[in-house]
Amino acid sequence: MQTDDDRQILDALANLPGYTDVPADSLRIRRLGGLTNRVYCVEQPSQESVVVRLAGEGTADYIDRNVELHNAHQAAAAGVSPDVLYANVQEGLMITRLVPGIETMTPALFAARAESVERAGRALKQLHASGVSFRFRFELFAMIEEYLGILQHKTIDLPDGYHDIVNRAEPLKAALAVRPVALTPCHCDPLCENFLDDGQRMWIVDWEYSGMNDPWWDLGDLSVEGSFSDEQDMQLLRAYCSGDPAEHEYNRMVIYKAMCDLLWTLWGLIQHADGNPAEDFWAYAAGRFDRCRSLMNTTGFERACQHL
Repeated sequence: MQTDDDRQILDALANLPGYTDVPADSLRIRRLGGLTNRVYCVEQPSQESVVVRLAGEGTADYIDRNVELHNAHQAAAAGVSPDVLYANVQEGLMITRLVPGIETMTPALFAARAESVERAGRALKQLHASGVSFRFRFELFAMIEEYLGILQHKTIDLPDGYHDIVNRAEPLKAALAVRPVALTPCHCDPLCENFLDDGQRMWIVDWEYSGMNDPWWDLGDLSVEGSFSDEQDMQLLRAYCSGDPAEHEYNRMVIYKAMCDLLWTLWGLIQHADGNPAEDFWAYAAGRFDRCRSLMNTTGFERACQHL
């Protein structure tokens, strides 16, 4: 029995050469996952396998699908992401090639798979140094204000003390600007699950939040998402820097480890307010906020802020 998602997938596949008029019963459609979206692998005996992404409800409030499509094409041109085969920006639907023989990464796999952290560091460096141009400027403090604005129109409370932490973070804007870095094309949402490892190289997918950004955001955010140890942080940085990082580079990553949790706390609250059933997003947001506040209260964070 076909579901609504199956029908959307079949309609989209009709736009691909070789998939036109393919009998539905010859396709194997299986769910891959997704927090806000629904992601499916589609296999057919005579054609290459593809990945179909269906947009989640409410994502149009904060995702510009035209920007995402442009950046996804650019990331593929940079050699770090699979090719986009078809997209419908009005529906938020996208079809990409399926990379064969990959493992979708998790924190546990980053800890267990030999040199996977280093492969992720090299993939991020390849993206950042590619010279491609992304649309959208990912600006941390502007996005915090934007997400707060979205939440004003939803029935939900912020975690106790959130505005106090935002106020404490405000001076970091000036501190980061003291040693400015060139903006580069960045993923900006490096969940472990957005990294696909074939054992030789790491691929990166899902460009919804991508834009031109400080490259150290991607490193700090991946460290947080992967629950990296101090040793893994250094593995990531050494692979990215092709050697030991400078003190100010390490410190910049530490600052963004806290700031990404500050921003994604609000994102989680939006998901909770929208009734997204993929996860307990209230617990997600509360956990993010507690981790951000804990890191900002350490002497290591204070030292990082003083030695940028």
